[in-house]
Amino acid sequence: MCGIIAFSDETITDKKTVIEDMMEMIRHRGPNLEGGGHYLNDQVALGFCRLSIIDLQGGGQPIYNEDGSILIIFNGEIYNYQALRKELLAAGHIFKTKADTEVLLHGYEEWGMAGTLKRVRGMFAYLIWDDNKKTLFGARDFFGIKPLYYYDNGATFIVGSEIKAFLKHPNFKKELNKNALKSYLMNQYNDLPETFFKNVYRFPAGHWFERHDQETQIHEYWDAKYDINYERTPEETVKAIDQTIQDSVKMHNIADVPVGSFLSEGVDSSYVTSLLRPKEVFSVNFDNGPYDEASAAKALSDQEGLHFNATTVSGDAAFHDFAEMQYHMDEPDGNPSLIPLWYLCRLARKKVTVALSGEGADELFAGYVNYGMHSHHQLIKVFANGLAKLPTGARAHLARSIKKMPNFPGKTHLYTHTAVPSAFYVGESVIYDPDQPTIFTSAQANRLLQAPYRNDSTVNGVYQQDFKKVANAEAVKQMQYIDLHHFMLNDILQKADKISMAHSLELRVPFLDKKVAELANTIPSDLLLTKNDTKDIFRQAAARHLPEDWATRPKLGFPVPIKTWLREEKYFQQVKAVFSQDWVREFFDRDQILGLLVDNFNGKVDARRQIWTIYTFLVWYQLYFRDFDQTVKDYAHVQPEVQALMASGKLTN
Repeated sequence: MCGIIAFSDETITDKKTVIEDMMEMIRHRGPNLEGGGHYLNDQVALGFCRLSIIDLQGGGQPIYNEDGSILIIFNGEIYNYQALRKELLAAGHIFKTKADTEVLLHGYEEWGMAGTLKRVRGMFAYLIWDDNKKTLFGARDFFGIKPLYYYDNGATFIVGSEIKAFLKHPNFKKELNKNALKSYLMNQYNDLPETFFKNVYRFPAGHWFERHDQETQIHEYWDAKYDINYERTPEETVKAIDQTIQDSVKMHNIADVPVGSFLSEGVDSSYVTSLLRPKEVFSVNFDNGPYDEASAAKALSDQEGLHFNATTVSGDAAFHDFAEMQYHMDEPDGNPSLIPLWYLCRLARKKVTVALSGEGADELFAGYVNYGMHSHHQLIKVFANGLAKLPTGARAHLARSIKKMPNFPGKTHLYTHTAVPSAFYVGESVIYDPDQPTIFTSAQANRLLQAPYRNDSTVNGVYQQDFKKVANAEAVKQMQYIDLHHFMLNDILQKADKISMAHSLELRVPFLDKKVAELANTIPSDLLLTKNDTKDIFRQAAARHLPEDWATRPKLGFPVPIKTWLREEKYFQQVKAVFSQDWVREFFDRDQILGLLVDNFNGKVDARRQIWTIYTFLVWYQLYFRDFDQTVKDYAHVQPEVQALMASGKLTN
């Protein structure tokens, strides 16, 4: 796991100084002082910061081909690299290292970009400079596990792992993308291709690019396809799920450094841990609730004979460290779960360099209640399932009628089982649960925003282009596709990468494997979402390895006591101090957001998600646009725990 950065700009004469300054901004991603490096010529500069995982002594980058005319810098892991290496050796290629990186380099020579990407399994973002063609190539993995951003104004092209490195390029113009703020308020993350920094874009998952003579061409090489297998029996499906996930976990355990796993009381991380059986497992809790995740995780760990590590987070610590968390995110992310993840990564990095986690199971195996579990009443469920089998026209007519009705128990469940998802689905921005209030609707956001930041966009409207790609798929599959390309891509995976790499920790996600996804996408929805539970057939596979009833535990995510904090005087005052600053009027009706904060504090409303989303943006904006020089002084460093490992010579042990 590493950090990569490159630029093409012929006006920069001292490329060495510029690329080194940019590399220092992402040093936390690759703190190993040996093994990193850069490449320079008149056209391009490429820089690499290394965190050693495989071939600790010989895997430094850039890596060159046999005659030195082609080179690569790479962030990620290729899990089937050993088989590809044998194939390339047989074809006559000469390897200088034992690292997985080199299979991508020789794969490019042998099969080209598209041919190589068809063969690999892994998580990655990488860049190849071909001096023969004077062309820069790059690619991002199937799901977007590893980040890749680019800035292109013609003369200046920048591409790399984190946006903060871009800010050190002398020709980069830092400007706020005004359209991103409303998208962020509606989702708790920016869901647009263009980031909060104007003209900086997220490179799309499952794509590769080539840049030559100041022109960039982008090509798709993979996307989720839904070819349902109705012939396979439920028993055969359970067996196939379990075998495929076992294979993936085994591949994700390949490393020359210690590997551990995150463990909560949920089925996803428990399944991974039970298969991996690492020496060290890690969990996190809060000192004031709302749930006790660590005790249940410890019970499983003890039963499995694993060494359990836990940390307890206080509100004081969370508020103290919150700005640093947002600095590492590059863009504001209002998902409170990044807070426990921060402390979980800090704990794990003291003992391991790699940790496995359970992200991706909900998107691939239909684990969210928003896919159709809006009622616990069995009669309503049975009735709704019957309505869902009506002809398309009859269902659409019925959906319109239900939508117009006054609220009644089961209305949402009946409506979502008759309407097409493109008419109503808004991902995870709305949670149909009284204990989890929504974020902002389009109208609510516009009422709070100043005029330059208002627009007509909606969450569902942004999804429409993707809905067209899967219009013929089952309804549940359509919603899964949306979450995979929005919530998973632009929120869950962003925080998983940025927060773990802030601690120089490689986080691996074995459910987000190409083979696991291709199997999951063939499973009929009625085996995933049943009267019993969400991702039901997946739970049956997990039950082969977990104690009785463990596989049926409800999804909690990372419960964070935001509600409690915002009604405590000291934290309320901290948030109020931020909301009260004069510059806040640039973005918001300040009186309205202060009123919302006070009403929430007094218990008149539960606006915790809305307040936390606003607070997060304001903290982030102050870091990047008001006090950036101080921000760099405060946070552009390798974490103290990692520095201690470096000083002791145990960074990769």
